[in-house]
Amino acid sequence: MNRLFLAMALALPIFAFGADKSSDGAFFKHAAEGGIAEVEAGKLAQTKGNSQAVKDFGSMMIKDHSAANAKLESIAASENVSLPTTSSAGQMASKAKLEILSGDTFDRSYIKDQIAAHERTAALFKKEIASGTDAQAKAFATETLPTVQAHLAKIRQIAASTGVSTEK
Repeated sequence: MNRLFLAMALALPIFAFGADKSSDGAFFKHAAEGGIAEVEAGKLAQTKGNSQAVKDFGSMMIKDHSAANAKLESIAASENVSLPTTSSAGQMASKAKLEILSGDTFDRSYIKDQIAAHERTAALFKKEIASGTDAQAKAFATETLPTVQAHLAKIRQIAASTGVSTEK
């Protein structure tokens, strides 16, 4: 009986640790998917964007999110965390929608998508900072959040200057 109790007591911290890590696992997954989606959408913006502001923003997304993706991959590898290699189904659907658009219609849709994506990413990173348990994931979120917020401010500025409504 004492051995059973001891075995259960020793196993409990392992289960508890695993449970705490689940939110960090979700962070890794969603951050990776979002980063991949941003690079893919940025490439579309460079080739299909009508305005120079959209093309330039797309270039910035490729550069900044590629760097963040590489850092996230490095952290994940050091912790033996497997990251997705594609964006989520919803992100793929958004990309497919953008692929068939052109001109000002592309720009408007891209701008709105980028505002929504960066709002979701900022919320994801803030949640990790507030309640994550993985020190490296929290540090990554803390270090990267200002860039995400700068992207959000920039795309909102582009929306305002091009007359794109940001109302939901």
